[in-house]
Amino acid sequence: MDNLITLQVNGERRDCPKNTFIPGFLEQLGLNPRLVAVEYNGEILHRQFWETTEIQSGDRLEIVTIVGGG
Repeated sequence: MDNLITLQVNGERRDCPKNTFIPGFLEQLGLNPRLVAVEYNGEILHRQFWETTEIQSGDRLEIVTIVGGG
C-alpha cells in the first residue's frame, strides 16, 4: 500500500492515493466541488489553488458543504 497516504478530513482519518489534488479528492468523497469550501491545514484554500494543491500525508482538511435556501 505504498501508493496511499493518510490525512485528516473533518477530524477523521482518511486514506487517499498519492498524487491526488483537491478536486479529485472531493470527487472521491462524492462531493460536488462547486458546493464546498475547503480549509487546508488551518487556512481557507481559495478555489483558484485547488488544481495545484497536492494532498500530502498528514494534511488536515476541513470540508464544509454550502447549503442554499432561506
